[in-house]
Amino acid sequence: MLAVLAVAPAVSMAQVVPVVVPVYGQDDADAGIAPEPDPSMLPAVVAFPGVPAVPLPAAPQAVPAPLPVAADVSVPGVADELAGRLAALEGQQRWGDIVAACEPHVRQGTLPTVVADRYDLARIHCDLVRRHSEAAFRQRLTGLSEAEGRRLHAEVLSRIRSHHVDAPDFHRLTLRGLRAMEVAIDHPVFTSWYAPHATAERRAAYREQVARLVGGRMVNSQADAETVVAWVARIGHSTLGIPPSVTLLEMTAASMGGLDEYSAFLTNGQLDDLYAQIEGNFVGLGVELKTAPDGLLLVHVIAGSPAERGGLRDGDHIVAIDGRAIGGMSVDESAQLLQGPEGSAVSLDVVRGKVAAGRVSLRREHVEVPSVEDVRMVDAAAGVGHLKISSFQKTTAADLESALRRLDAAGMRSLVIDLRGNPGGLLSAAVDVADLFLERGLVVATRGRSPEEDFNYSASRPGTWRMPLVVIIDGDSASSSEIFAGAIRDHGRGTIVGSRSFGKGSIQGIFPLEIGGVGLRLTTAKFFSPKGKPYSRVGVEPDLVVHSTARVPEGAEVAPTTGDAPFEAALAAARRATVRQSTRPVPRAQASR
Repeated sequence: MLAVLAVAPAVSMAQVVPVVVPVYGQDDADAGIAPEPDPSMLPAVVAFPGVPAVPLPAAPQAVPAPLPVAADVSVPGVADELAGRLAALEGQQRWGDIVAACEPHVRQGTLPTVVADRYDLARIHCDLVRRHSEAAFRQRLTGLSEAEGRRLHAEVLSRIRSHHVDAPDFHRLTLRGLRAMEVAIDHPVFTSWYAPHATAERRAAYREQVARLVGGRMVNSQADAETVVAWVARIGHSTLGIPPSVTLLEMTAASMGGLDEYSAFLTNGQLDDLYAQIEGNFVGLGVELKTAPDGLLLVHVIAGSPAERGGLRDGDHIVAIDGRAIGGMSVDESAQLLQGPEGSAVSLDVVRGKVAAGRVSLRREHVEVPSVEDVRMVDAAAGVGHLKISSFQKTTAADLESALRRLDAAGMRSLVIDLRGNPGGLLSAAVDVADLFLERGLVVATRGRSPEEDFNYSASRPGTWRMPLVVIIDGDSASSSEIFAGAIRDHGRGTIVGSRSFGKGSIQGIFPLEIGGVGLRLTTAKFFSPKGKPYSRVGVEPDLVVHSTARVPEGAEVAPTTGDAPFEAALAAARRATVRQSTRPVPRAQASR
């Protein structure tokens, strides 16, 4: 199975989080995996009650390569202000807030070097809590043998070596794994499950033995990385009682997280959620969530979902789940409490505005996530149709075609497509949607380190809709949204309105792993517009810049009736572009002439 996703993890969401990504099957699962470290070279697993010293191999002397840091292109004074704010947050162990404060700078490539290390540390903390708060992952993890853990680690490193867009630095990835274990052995979420008897003395013994192992040692290859991690796993078991498979997977996950801002290790639940997003359905309440100081903010309630039928609305706050207050929890921890089997019930305490809306009881159901919404004629007299594409999933092109035919029957002569807030989805869906409006030519080009990641995706003439287009974008329109908007822009097929898009120009492949039911989201390529323009940290610039707080310009012939300035500007542009022509697709026979 192959699926390519283009998605931006800019906003933390639960239940529904679209992604551009290829999904790789098991056919190439064993390709290029290095052999396991020779067991005879590893120390024996020592019984937990003692804290014996583990005999360590001699480390070749070398100077470790420094960890990469962000380019310091920040505005003078901003770095000091940000550093001070992050230091205060770290003192309160508000790791999620540190990540949120840094992400805008990471996205723009302006994260000051002085805070890059603190940002990475915060990510390690957040990822650890996210993984080990998932019961299904913990259950599978503790059931793995040491040999299975080593095989999984080797498979992940092999995937990185063969598919990642950049050549791997195994030394840096191993150092990040070691840092993650440093965090883990002091973190109550981790130690409560895997090292309940860890004492200060045993932690000191672990650190001393690991320091002896890695001091001055360079990790120059995948085989070196496998050997070091296997030794660390044995040390963790001997000194702290941590099952070797747990250390192996923790260091594996941390290595993945150190590749780039979009590559990640996927737990069982995260992998299942991603497949559900690709298919456009899942079991749950039908809400998109974002963290808030008092709990969870409902970003969007899906039409027809249990949440909508229960009276929940966009903008509501969930402050308790089944009587348990969730203020201060991460969005992932809170979302875990919302999940459950189909047919099970959950109780929510909801606040609307400044008034408590009371307790709502909902039943979890199978929810279909529409990717094409708000299909309507916004100006019947002028023939202006409108629709919103909220994500790019398997059925998006077919759903869009159906919506276009309904609008055509209602008299559409021009069309406004709203991509605001669309984080992306399947690359193939973005190409298929663009192909509905482009007669021919390149839609997007992908380029990776491996030649097998280099593709040119083109449109074909048959079935093209020719009505004038206006596309609305904003800073949360990402990946597949940018592929579509960029193709429309470069081909001069329509007018782009709004504000600059997100600027995520990379593709992530989804690799399900043979062991443990886990997977990887791995950046495999970057993509470029038909004119060869990059998207990463650049985005798509609109033809008509209109921010949400902007006023409609004089002479736009549109009364500000909606309070939505980008929409009103798009509507005015569509009215001006409307022409009296058939919007129906050109028949294949005619199109071939």
